[in-house]
Amino acid sequence: MLSWLVSVFRSFGPALAGLWWALKSQRNVQAHAIATALVVVFGLGLKIETWEWCAVALAMGLVWVAELLNTALEMLADRVTLEREESIRRVKDAAAAAVLMAALAALGVGLAVFAPKLWRLL
Repeated sequence: MLSWLVSVFRSFGPALAGLWWALKSQRNVQAHAIATALVVVFGLGLKIETWEWCAVALAMGLVWVAELLNTALEMLADRVTLEREESIRRVKDAAAAAVLMAALAALGVGLAVFAPKLWRLL
């Protein structure tokens, strides 16, 4: 049991290394990190409810997943070829669109959660 648990914890190593690399080197990931920090600060400051934290956390997680998958896909596509190919461009565009859609969904969640609280402060 203990060896299984140790192996499970060790399996997080590559994931954390990938996250750290992305945070250090990818501008869009850095932007998502800043946005995440701001959302957490606003959430704490506005004392959002537990169910609202759930919605916000899911929305932020969706954006992070989309951005990290987009980054991985772009790197893989560049490894395949650096030449301009229509199919590679379409794959990259579709992955970028996935990030955009996730971000728009997160924006919708953010507006639904934060706008009423901010409106009451005015």
